[in-house]
Amino acid sequence: MIAKTEAETPVDTQTSTMTPEALAGLGGGHLAYMRTIRSEDVQRLFPQAPAIAPGLTLFTLHAADGTPILLTDNREAAFANASEHDLMMVSLH
Repeated sequence: MIAKTEAETPVDTQTSTMTPEALAGLGGGHLAYMRTIRSEDVQRLFPQAPAIAPGLTLFTLHAADGTPILLTDNREAAFANASEHDLMMVSLH
């Protein structure tokens, strides 16, 4: 059974978990996270990116819904970009 909480967030009341749609909408426009990726995976996330040498570790900044925002070879640049756009960085585990 799906019910709305006080905040109008769909929650499965039998398992107490959020629906995928509700989870995707959390932090929209306010939260971001960073991931490390291999240069071999760049084209999957950033199809418009030029060819990059294989074997490199890069950093991606993502919106709360997983949308890739930035690709960089510098961790500090990802943090700086988040700050410039008033995004709060969150940690994923």
